[in-house]
Amino acid sequence: MLVTDVLVIGSGISGLSYAIKVAQKLPETQITIVTKADDEESNTKYAQGGVAVVTDFENDSFQKHIEDTLRAGDGLCNREAVEIVVKEGPIRFREIVEWGAQFDKSDVGTYDLGREGGHTENRVVHHKDITGYEIERALLAVVEKTPNIELLTHHYVIDLITEHHIDGEEFDRDKLNCFGAYVLDVKSEEIKRITSKITLMATGGCGHVYKNTTNPEIATGDGIGLAHRAKAKISNMEFIQFHPTALYSHISGQLFLISEAVRGFGAKLLTRDGKPFMHKYDEREELASRDIVARAIDNEMKLRGDDYVCLDCRNLDQEKFLEHFPNIYEKCKEEGLDMFKDLIPVVPASHYLCGGIEVDLDGQSTIQNMFAVGECTNTGLHGANRLASNSLLEAMVFGHRAAIKTVELLKENIFRFDLIDLVPEWKDEGLSVTKEMVLLNYLKKQLQIMMSDLVSIVRSNERLELAKVREEEIYRSVKEIYKMNLLSPQLSELRNLVSVAWLIIIQSQERKENRGAFFNKDLK
Repeated sequence: MLVTDVLVIGSGISGLSYAIKVAQKLPETQITIVTKADDEESNTKYAQGGVAVVTDFENDSFQKHIEDTLRAGDGLCNREAVEIVVKEGPIRFREIVEWGAQFDKSDVGTYDLGREGGHTENRVVHHKDITGYEIERALLAVVEKTPNIELLTHHYVIDLITEHHIDGEEFDRDKLNCFGAYVLDVKSEEIKRITSKITLMATGGCGHVYKNTTNPEIATGDGIGLAHRAKAKISNMEFIQFHPTALYSHISGQLFLISEAVRGFGAKLLTRDGKPFMHKYDEREELASRDIVARAIDNEMKLRGDDYVCLDCRNLDQEKFLEHFPNIYEKCKEEGLDMFKDLIPVVPASHYLCGGIEVDLDGQSTIQNMFAVGECTNTGLHGANRLASNSLLEAMVFGHRAAIKTVELLKENIFRFDLIDLVPEWKDEGLSVTKEMVLLNYLKKQLQIMMSDLVSIVRSNERLELAKVREEEIYRSVKEIYKMNLLSPQLSELRNLVSVAWLIIIQSQERKENRGAFFNKDLK
């Protein structure tokens, strides 16, 4: 048994920045961060483009950033959330810099601002093309120096603890409390009970519900699956943003992301035989929002029967390109492609979840004492489609707001200690950690193929109905395996992916109009 004041699930920018702020404001408070991989592995690490934040007030403004965000969200953003994130963004960005994160500057000492699809001004601060990695590095360095933060790597959350787990306790389903989580220590193969006053979900996205994604392997929708089983409200799951330009590969899994900033730098999209096509779909051409560009590419591939389209960087300024995108250039070289000589094969891949655990403006979920921040949430910022590079900004702002509210609650100290003390240990009757992965891998692949074929960029009523039937079949199989008391991180990930798939399918069926990243060809 472990007891902590605050349990943070996830070690990306959301979880780390939140933990640092709570720890610094309440030095006597114990914060425990659990992450299922090592401390560096997170969606934050793979964020190439940067942070969309207003720093140049001569050419840019809060109003322009707000309007760009609302336009991308296609009428479904919560305007109050948008204004909060945009207006509080510069302060939160300066804090990240003070914590040691470095961002590229121009010759005159101002930030070198990039521009991405959907933005009307250059406002994206970046560290070459590995911005997320740089932020992660800086935050982990602060965490290591903060004595009241403990970081447990290779610890996988099996279930959140609510009144459901306390025998004989009557509870109101609309007023559930969270008391921590049951966590599998992957190395010792022991399930630990970690009780806490406050629990934060900062688990990232769910890209691996599809066979091709830009997300790391850890992005299996864990926070959403956990929250769904705990009866939290989940919304806007139908809005999956597909990144238009992932480096094409014959192998399924994580594809290398070619940042949208490359198109912002001037790269053009061409068919395999070298013909431009974006002018047919939007007057902004390559700088249209991601949903438009992704559907355009998807349509061209289907019309022509091609597996990919091409990104043309051959006429760009080579010296400046290498300054901005050295990592992307080297990755293409490793694949035998010279970006200054060759057309680069690209394909849309699942990239970002715009919905998730529903939270208020302080990051509080519908379960008491459970907060959620980052990609696993629906804050109202993104609406039907995320504006490029708004995600790291959202993590900073809502991480801060959740931390401030957490500090308030901890100072009030009004918690159900009587129930926390009654939380039982994990019932491990005959429990064993399975080493048999064949069946799990098979079911996972079947789920990913089904979602990619039937619930992808373009959907239809018939495809969604068939997907629902297939998902239910896979769900029943996974449930039977779980009943056998054979537990592993892989099985838990699969349980969460199945929950995520169900939510995407059902909420896609409920959506009766095309908005942003959601497109059903049977709707007008």
